Amino acid sequence: MELFGNFDTFLKIGPIEIKMYAVMILIGAFLAYLLGQYRFKQLGYDKEILSDYLFVLLFVGIIGARIWYVTFEFEHYIANPIEIFAVWHGGLAIQGGIFTGLIYSYWFFKKRDIPFFIAGDALIPGLLIAQAMGRWGNFFNHEAFGSEVSLEFLQSLHLPQFIIENMYINGAYHHPTFLYESVGNLIAFVLIIFVVRRLQKHEGIQFFSYFLFYGIVRIPVEGLRTDSLMLGSIRMAQLISIVFIVIGVIGIIYMHRKGKQISYVS
Repeated sequence: MELFGNFDTFLKIGPIEIKMYAVMILIGAFLAYLLGQYRFKQLGYDKEILSDYLFVLLFVGIIGARIWYVTFEFEHYIANPIEIFAVWHGGLAIQGGIFTGLIYSYWFFKKRDIPFFIAGDALIPGLLIAQAMGRWGNFFNHEAFGSEVSLEFLQSLHLPQFIIENMYINGAYHHPTFLYESVGNLIAFVLIIFVVRRLQKHEGIQFFSYFLFYGIVRIPVEGLRTDSLMLGSIRMAQLISIVFIVIGVIGIIYMHRKGKQISYVS
C-alpha cells in the first residue's frame, strides 16, 4: 500500500489507485451534505432525508457532467470510446451536472412534499463549497489551468510553492485558474450565507443568487483557460454563465415581487 505515491494519487494498493481528483470531489460532496443537514434541521425537516438524496444526486451529477463534457469533446472520444467511462482521468463539466442535478432535485423534493425553493435555499450554498473543492481535484489532475504566465507573476500572487511548482505544465507556467474559481466560489458562498440569507424576505432568493454569483465568477475565469469546451468560436461555459446570470437576476426580481414570504428564520 502506498499513500500519496504520485501527485495525482491519494492511495495505491497494488494495481488499484484512488485519485486525488475523486477524493476532492467526495470531500466537497460530504461538506455540502453536512451543511445541508444542518440547514434542514434548522428548518424543522428530518436531516436524514438528505442521506438518500446525496447518493443519487452525486451519481446523477457526475453522469450529467460527463455527458456534457463528452458532447463537446466528441471527436476525441469517438476515437477513444473506452475513455468515456474513465472519469478518474478528469473531464467533468460542472454545468452539465447542475442541469441534471436540478432535474433530479425537483423530482426528489416534490415527491417528499418539500417546497423546492425552500430546499434550494437550504442546499445551494453547499454546492459552492463542493465546486470549490472540485477545482482542487482539477489542480491535482493538472487540468483546468489558464494561459501562460511568468514565474514572477505567480510569485507576485504570494502563492504557496507547491502551487507554483505544479503550475509548470508542458514547459511553461500557467494561470492557476482552478484557484481563481475556487476562491471566487468561496466568496460567493460567504455572500449568500452572510448577506443574502440575512436580507432575504422571500423564498428562493438564495437559490437564484447562486446562479447570479456563479455566473459572475465563471465568465472571467473561463476567459483565461486553455481547455474550454467550445461551440465554434464560443466558450460554452461563458455562454451558459451568461444564461445563469440572466436566470439569477430574473429569478431574484420575480421572487422578491411575487414569491412566498419566508415563514422561518433565514
